[in-house]
Amino acid sequence: MSQAPLPPNATIGILGGGQLGRMSALAAAELGYRCHIYAPDADSPGMQVAAASTVADYEDVAALQAFAAAVDVVTFEFENVPARTLEILSPLVPCRPGKTALAVCQDRLLEKEFLEKAGVPVAPWRAVHSLAELESAVAGIGLPAVLKTTRLGYDGRGQAVLREAADLAPAFARLDPKPLILEAFVPFTQELSAVAARGLDGTTAVYDAVENHHHHHILDLSFAPARVPPGAGEAARRHAGRVAEALELVGVLAVEFFLLPDGALLGNEIAPRPHNSGHWTMDACLASQFHQHIRAVAGLPLGSPERHSDAVMRNLVGPEGMAKLPALQGDHSVAVHLYGKAAARPGRKMGHANRVLPLNSLKDQDNSKLLAGL
Repeated sequence: MSQAPLPPNATIGILGGGQLGRMSALAAAELGYRCHIYAPDADSPGMQVAAASTVADYEDVAALQAFAAAVDVVTFEFENVPARTLEILSPLVPCRPGKTALAVCQDRLLEKEFLEKAGVPVAPWRAVHSLAELESAVAGIGLPAVLKTTRLGYDGRGQAVLREAADLAPAFARLDPKPLILEAFVPFTQELSAVAARGLDGTTAVYDAVENHHHHHILDLSFAPARVPPGAGEAARRHAGRVAEALELVGVLAVEFFLLPDGALLGNEIAPRPHNSGHWTMDACLASQFHQHIRAVAGLPLGSPERHSDAVMRNLVGPEGMAKLPALQGDHSVAVHLYGKAAARPGRKMGHANRVLPLNSLKDQDNSKLLAGL
């Protein structure tokens, strides 16, 4: 398969039409490429900014064959694309990342095994196929612990915190699909993440680690760079780069971490595509995570991940997030990015706002100043 970069005006196919597909398509346009969005929903935000779109089920063989014929390379904007989709597409058109990255990151059991093999420490965990296995796992790991689905969970969905023995049976009955995974409850001090890119030629580029704060299990704020001891931030970057190499990724991924009181890191999850916690790169780096993703899948050299500014990213979620819009649009330190979604439903990500700050000034300001009006 050719390793030559795609020429200008080539077409990149994107599976999924959400906000990550939208921002990837916008970055592709800046780099001289067209995008073709494939998604089952006709009102997908990505379709608003793409050169072409296909509305079809992810396992519609005829539609996927026509899609493959119309594009030069395929990528995806979320990791829950059915494996069958790439099985159909892979013989017809290059798919970046490929089936391996998708399979590992779709299944939390495979993901934990992969992180351990890649040298990234993780919290104790056990596979759970039955209530008896859950009871055995709890006996080994202890309580509290977190029981999760191995597939399809995100933004806090598909999980339950187990605090006492009476919690086990109801949680096991409620959570589907099975098998499940039990993870030790981690007494972390902060949640960090790092975004890494890996090009078609095997080169990697890793952005600064950021600290993340959640509200109702949805990412609320990211501070770039993370206000942690330098060793912790550098360890997060090393781990993210190592994961990208071990996956033989072509594209962008994020690795989420827990920072422990002693300064150690535990890997939590991998997302093999641009990530919410990397949105700050759109205004604080010359090459954003979306530009890097497009560069990688198009076979271009990667851009620089260097930060030219500090940043605070705030998600605009639901009606309360959109209520901030007039003030944010009048704030000269803030760049607003909206996703083109019509209805501001509770819990729905409508956009994000990046407050841009002078380089290396973030650690010298308290949160009340950083978040004023944001």
